Formats: sequence, structure tokens, C-alpha cells
Amino acid sequence: MTAPSCPAETRLYENGRPIAEDFPADQVPDMLARHPEAVLWLDLYRPGPADLAAVAEEFHLHPLAVEDATQDHERPKLDRYPEHLFLNVYAVDVSTKPEDPPFGKTEISAFVTDRALITVRKAPSDTAKLVERWDADAKLNEIGGVGFLLHGLLDVVVDGHVAAAQQLDVAMDDVEDVLLEEGGAPRGVRMRGLRLRKTVAALRRAVAPMAELVSQATRPDLGLVDEHLAPYYRDVEDHAQHASDQVEHLRERIESLLQADLAEQGNVLNDITRKLAAWAAVIAVPTALTGYFGQNLPYPGFEKTWGYVQSLVLIVLSAGGLYWYLRRQHWL
Repeated sequence: MTAPSCPAETRLYENGRPIAEDFPADQVPDMLARHPEAVLWLDLYRPGPADLAAVAEEFHLHPLAVEDATQDHERPKLDRYPEHLFLNVYAVDVSTKPEDPPFGKTEISAFVTDRALITVRKAPSDTAKLVERWDADAKLNEIGGVGFLLHGLLDVVVDGHVAAAQQLDVAMDDVEDVLLEEGGAPRGVRMRGLRLRKTVAALRRAVAPMAELVSQATRPDLGLVDEHLAPYYRDVEDHAQHASDQVEHLRERIESLLQADLAEQGNVLNDITRKLAAWAAVIAVPTALTGYFGQNLPYPGFEKTWGYVQSLVLIVLSAGGLYWYLRRQHWL
């Protein structure tokens, strides 16, 4: 096999423990031949067409699957081909700090053959988490083979989904306390709520298909997961379903909060409008009376002191009476 020009990581597992790592990718065929019971993890970071062509020739990868591995923004899925499986998943990273990007994701494509898990990463990510998970569960490798490697990959990805959902849930608690205050939330808090809604929508696209994807991997006809590994896959499926349910809850929750805040803003606007109308009515009465007493025609009390007193008393009583009435009606 021709050595790929892109950055690559290699690891060979046998009997539950790594027996070789970081060896050149062009030595993969020899390593597999010398260790017939071993399984391989080969990771390629942003491979070019020539890199994937060399790997595809060695492991008999289907051209359509190779094409999907080179395309960005493929949906999460699990496809079956004659000699291997192909899956596409997203590792996610969320941030609730205003200065950081709210959502980041790493698209990971993987080819699953009888003796190899080949991952293709299209963005920077920490593969150390995968290695730590495999080393922590090394006993499973004795019974799982490539199914064990795939379990570790799915487990790390799904755990990231759960952690992201929990982080957004905590952030939403802070927003909720302000959004539900009387009078509506400040603009900064409202914008933070909209930012969270956008992040939840992006997370939902990565999380929602995962439970079904893990369930498909356990199908008996695939021959990937035996009775010993099945409980571990069911555990990952349960976590994936939990993450999906939590994201749906967050989506409904933030929508309800923003709708409640919008309704409160409407209530405040109505209250202000009502008060302005009430004050306009109070001011209109003295205006009408002064207009009457200011006309150029004689009226009762014209050019008399008691006429001035009369007009002043009428203004005070009428305006005061209207103010008292509007206060009783809670307009002021």
C-alpha cells in the first residue's frame, strides 16, 4: 500500500492490548499479515483523493463510500456495502461564552472492514480520547475485534453529545431566570437566548440520527456485534437516545422561553400605551375647559374674580375626577 501524504495515525490491537502504534501506513499490509488475529485502526486527517485511492485499493472500499468520505457535510448515517460498512458521524463542541464560537463540529467518516477501522477526519479533533477509551476497555477487545473499535468511536462521539446537551441545559437555566422576570428581558439576554436556540438547532442535526445509527450497527446480519458486545452497544444507544430527548427538550424549552418573553414585551407595550392614552385624556379635559373660558364671548363670570375661581375649580375637579377614575380602572 502506498503511504498516504496526509497525516496518519496507526494502532494494531491483539488480544485486548495494542501491540504496535504509529508505524508507517505503508506497513499496514505487512503488519496485518504477520498478526492474523490483530485488528487495525488507521486514521487519516484530511486525505486527498490519491490517499483514499491507495487505502481503497488495499481494503476494497466501495467508490461511493470513498466519495462520501471526501464530501463535507454528509448526514449522519450507516451504509452497508459488500465488503465493509461506512458510517458518518459528528463529534461536537459547544460554548456558552459570548466571546467563543457557539458551536463546533468535526465530521468523522469511518470504514469498517473485517480487520480494520479506518477513520477519516475532515477537521481538527482530539484522537487521544479514542485511544484512552480503547485502552480503558481493553478487555472488550479480546471478544470484540473491530466491533470493539467501533464501539469506542461511537461511545466517545455520543458522550460528547450528552455533555454538550448538559452544558446547554445549564446555560439555559441562567437565561430562564432573566427571561421570565417581569417587564421582559434586556436585549443582551434576549440575544443570548437566540444564540442558544441556534446552537440547539445545530446540535439537533448531529444528535437526532445517532440512536438509530447505533441500533443499525447491532443488526445480526452485519455480523459486527456478538452477544458479548451487544449490551455495550445497547448502552451507547441508550445514551444516544437520552441525548436526543434532551436536545428536543432544550429546543421546546428555549422556544417557550422566547415566546414567554415576547408575550411579556407585548404586555409591557400595552401597559405603556394604556397609560399614555389615560394621560392624554386627563390633559384633554383642562385643555377643553381653558379653551371654553378663553373664548372671545361673554360667559358666566366673564371678567369677574369668581369666574376665574369657577374655571379653576372646574379644571381641578374634572381632571382630578378623571385621574381618580382611571386609577380605579388600573389604567394609571
